[in-house]
Amino acid sequence: MTTSAEIIFARRVRVLELAAELDNAAEACRLIGVSRTSFYEWQALAAQYGVDALWPKDRRRAAQPNETPTHVVTDLLVLVVIEPTIGCRQYADRLCELGYEISKTTVQRILVDHGLGKRAQRVARAAAFASVGGLITEPVTEAVEASPFGFCHWAAAPGELIALDTFYIGNLKGVGKVYQLTAVDTCARWAITHLVLGPVTAAMVVGFVDRVIKTMCRLGIPVRRFLTDNGPEYIARVFTEHLEARGITHVRIPPRSPNHNAVCERFQGTMLQECWRPAFHRRRFTSIRQLQTEADAWLIRYNTRRRNHSDYMRGRIPAEILHAHPTKRAA
Repeated sequence: MTTSAEIIFARRVRVLELAAELDNAAEACRLIGVSRTSFYEWQALAAQYGVDALWPKDRRRAAQPNETPTHVVTDLLVLVVIEPTIGCRQYADRLCELGYEISKTTVQRILVDHGLGKRAQRVARAAAFASVGGLITEPVTEAVEASPFGFCHWAAAPGELIALDTFYIGNLKGVGKVYQLTAVDTCARWAITHLVLGPVTAAMVVGFVDRVIKTMCRLGIPVRRFLTDNGPEYIARVFTEHLEARGITHVRIPPRSPNHNAVCERFQGTMLQECWRPAFHRRRFTSIRQLQTEADAWLIRYNTRRRNHSDYMRGRIPAEILHAHPTKRAA
């Protein structure tokens, strides 16, 4: 397909060739329909820099009076390299934390102008800057990519219902098969995670449950119920008897219905996109301790600073709900 730039270039070259054939610049300009001033400018350019200098130059877009400042755009592009998997709404929240007032639509427009409008484009750009290229795990299946959809359980107060799940992170070179034990409070969306090397056993889950209860107790929140799927580690007698001994109710979702545990599934999808994939592009992990440190650092931001824009949270932070709830008691 011929572009407008190619048409302009061919016209300029033709008028120079015609002037050489006729040995008359004025007649060539009259036949082509250009001024002699432009002809002599093009002739000087071609003589000094070659014929390729006749290609038209791209014009810079005119600056608008309400144009986003350059330093804000620069900070946004830095965020894109650091966190390439989040969306425009989260980028707007990050910039607001830096003191800039910018809407998500403006962020998306800037990203599109720089060829970074899609997540795949941002990930590719971040991978180009990474010192260690490529994801150091097994390929992610399409089932993980699918957004969770289904029932969203509701709890009246923090600690009323805590969703548990086991998430397979990947088979990392030098580490092994890494699994993530996840607990998310249904009321406040406060999350707790713990990484283990597979296969996951009921004893590992029992230890994680004790850690969750201890953490929530420090926050002044008593735990009453746990929601799990029907995985072998959650239906084992060791796990169920441990919950009975601690006086906690165990709620299990229907078989083959992960959408009934949508609170935990949605959190794991968010952590995959915002924590693990950028981390695997930035560095190489050699131990489970390094992975746990990365997860703990990201959880601090998720629980205390990252705004959740779901229909339930409406831009609130988990810490706001957890610490402002009237039923909160001292440990």
